[in-house]
Amino acid sequence: MLELTSDFTQELYDSYESNPKYRAMENAITHNGLLNSLKTRQAAIENDFSFSIDLTKDPVSNQKASGRCWMFAALNTFRHKLIHDYQLENFELSQAHTFFWDKYEKSNWFFEQIIATADQDLGSRKVKFLLDTPQQDGGQWDMVVSLFEKYGVVPKSLYPESISSSNSRELNQYLNKLLRQGAQDLRETIAAGRDVEAKRKELLKKIFQFLAANLGLPPRHFDFSYRDKDNQFHTEQNITPQDFFKKYLNLNLSDYVAVINAPTADKPYGKSYTVDLLGNVVGAPAVRYINLEMDRFKELAIAQLQAGETVWFGSDVGQFSDRKAGILATTTYNFQDALDLNFHQDKAGRLDYSESLMTHAMVLTGVDLDETGQPLKWKVENSWGEKVGDKGYFVASDAWMDEFTYQIIVRKDFLREEERTAYEAEPILLDPWDPMGALAN
Repeated sequence: MLELTSDFTQELYDSYESNPKYRAMENAITHNGLLNSLKTRQAAIENDFSFSIDLTKDPVSNQKASGRCWMFAALNTFRHKLIHDYQLENFELSQAHTFFWDKYEKSNWFFEQIIATADQDLGSRKVKFLLDTPQQDGGQWDMVVSLFEKYGVVPKSLYPESISSSNSRELNQYLNKLLRQGAQDLRETIAAGRDVEAKRKELLKKIFQFLAANLGLPPRHFDFSYRDKDNQFHTEQNITPQDFFKKYLNLNLSDYVAVINAPTADKPYGKSYTVDLLGNVVGAPAVRYINLEMDRFKELAIAQLQAGETVWFGSDVGQFSDRKAGILATTTYNFQDALDLNFHQDKAGRLDYSESLMTHAMVLTGVDLDETGQPLKWKVENSWGEKVGDKGYFVASDAWMDEFTYQIIVRKDFLREEERTAYEAEPILLDPWDPMGALAN
C-alpha cells in the first residue's frame, strides 16, 4: 500500500519547480490548451494532400450532431458510384431514410434480446448490457447491409434531413425511455404467462409512430428525376426504394466482406469472428469478420483503390488527430519533448486495456504509394462537412493507419482462397462488450 504523504508530494513540487521546461509548458498550455500547445509542424509537412491514387473530389456530406458515420460512409461509397455511372453533378442518398429503418429495426432487435434473456436476473451482465444502452446511432457494415437489402435507398431530395436526424440526442433519449419501459412490460408479460408477441407488436406500433413523428414517414414509392452533366433529363415514375437500389446501385452486397486487424492474444489471425448480441435486423445474417495482419489488411485496401473503388473503414478517429487541419498522424502532437510523456502502449495493449476501439467510420478515397508500391499516407473522406480538413477530406499517415484502424470492407474476390475459406468458416463468438463489437458513430 502506498500512502500519498506530504513528503512525497513535496518531492513532486521540487522536481516540477526545478525544471524550466515544465514551467514554460505550463504557461503555454494554460493559455492555449493542451493539444494546440503540442501541435507539430512536422505532421503538416509530412501529410500534405497529394496522392498517387485519388478517386474522388466529390463534395463531402455532413452527419451533424448524430452518430450516423457508418451509414454516411456506406452511402458515400454508393453515391460515388452513382455520380460516376449516371454523370451527375452532385448527389446524395438519404441518410435519414436509413436512419429511420435502423431505429425501427434496432427497437425490435432490443426486444428480441430482452425476450431471449427473460430467464436471467436483471443484475446479470448481459441484461445490464442491454438495458444500459437499448439502442444508439452507431453501427457496423453488416448492419447497414441488412438495412439496404430490406429497405433499399432513396435520394436525399425525396427524404431530407429533419431536426431529429441531424441532432439525435432528444430522439435517442426518449426512444430509450420507451425501450426500457417496453423491456419491463415484456419481462412482466412473460412472468405472468401472457401473450408476449402481442405485447411486442403493441410496443412497436408506438415506436413506429414516435419515429415517424420525429423523422417523417418514409416513402413506399416515389418519382425520381435528374439532369446529367450533358444536361439530358431523365425521369423514373413510381419506383420503390428497394427497386431503386437494385436498378441504380446494381451491387451484390454479399460480394463484400469485413476485414479486421485486432492483434490481441485472444483473436488469432486467419480466423472469422462474430459478436454476441450485436445486430439490428432480426433474421439477418450475423455480423462477421476475418482477422488479418496489418500488412495484408492494407494490401487489400490498396487493391480495391487500384481497382477504382473506394473503401469503407473504421478507426479510432480521436487518436492524435487534428480535426481542423484534417490530419491523422502519430506525430501530430509531441508529448515526449514537451512533457516527458511517452504513450508506449501498442495496438494490442490499447485494445486489451480499453484505451482504444473503433469509434468512427469513414471512406478511403485515395492513397499515396512510394516507388515500391508501399503506402505513405491515405486520403480519407469524412462526414463532418466542408469546414474541417481540406473541404472535408482528411489525410492519415501510414503509421496512424497501422495503429488506429480496425476494419475495412473489401470485395471478397480480393481475398486469397484460404482467406475466403476462413471467413466462411463457423465464426468464433466474442462477448458483447468485446472491443471488436464497438459501434462506429
